[in-house]
Amino acid sequence: MDAATRIAPETLEWLLDPSDPSVRYFTLRDLLQRRDDDAELRAARAGIMAGATVSAILAGQHEDGYWVAPNQFYTAKYRGTVWQLITLAELGADGRDPRIQKACAYLLDISQDRQSGGFSAEGCLRNGGQHSSVIPCLSGNMVFALLRLGCRDERMQAGIDWITNHQRFDDGDVDAPKGWPYDRYQMCWGRHTCHMGVVKAMKGLAEIPETERSEAVRTCLANAAEFMLIHHIHKRSHDLDRTSKPGWKKFGFPRMYQTDALEILNLLLDLGHRDPRMAEAVALVASRQGADGHWRLADSFNRSMDVPIEKLGQPSKWITLKALTALGRWQEAA
Repeated sequence: MDAATRIAPETLEWLLDPSDPSVRYFTLRDLLQRRDDDAELRAARAGIMAGATVSAILAGQHEDGYWVAPNQFYTAKYRGTVWQLITLAELGADGRDPRIQKACAYLLDISQDRQSGGFSAEGCLRNGGQHSSVIPCLSGNMVFALLRLGCRDERMQAGIDWITNHQRFDDGDVDAPKGWPYDRYQMCWGRHTCHMGVVKAMKGLAEIPETERSEAVRTCLANAAEFMLIHHIHKRSHDLDRTSKPGWKKFGFPRMYQTDALEILNLLLDLGHRDPRMAEAVALVASRQGADGHWRLADSFNRSMDVPIEKLGQPSKWITLKALTALGRWQEAA
């Protein structure tokens, strides 16, 4: 049974409305599984750059490539360069646009640690990202965003290598490693691997085409997936009757450095996982559907964003699209 027959016609019509070209594009691609050479899919992709949201984000960009201020690329949450690039990538913006290319180059210049390849929350154009301020979720997010936007700068490999070399997957059952980069940020490393770091590492590496993944990338992706699976995505691995991350049961878009059960579920499905340990998250997603067939935006950074995306508490095209995509893939596997 294909998506067009299992989704209510009025819901599909709502998602395909041209007023939101990004949702329309991903509905055609992910729900209706249109091929890359499909004329309607290509037209939808072309319309994204002229859409209201992408146009408004790019209108706020400085001519030198950044948003807000040069050195607030990370700390200006959620208006700085880091967050705008993540949002543009999520919206399917065209990375061939010179403005986006300039922003990607700017971020690599100012945030990437030239010694390790990881991405830092602090930096300057002259010296790059501060070695002491490299953090895992940012590194994963930047690999995701830049690859999704088509950045083919040779420095991207160093960012990928940082993830495969340094990302942890321990579950509080072994001694935490010592030394750089693990010693500074307790919230990022600590005694137990940070879940957000794992998810964003998985998200970043998943953007590498399967045929181009090195053995190190494949191993890292497998480790990340297993880490989330032993937690049944949102549970406590050592007590599966308890929810580890209650906030992950509230779905939002875009997720920035945070995540939720829906994002993780789609990542695992994208990577080909169909594991019984995902069933609780599938049931959670299904339970959030309203009587109208839609899912609502339950979490949002809109108050801190220059260009809000949808309305908190209201029916969400993005969450509905992602929920239907996840449930459809799970049903197909079954």
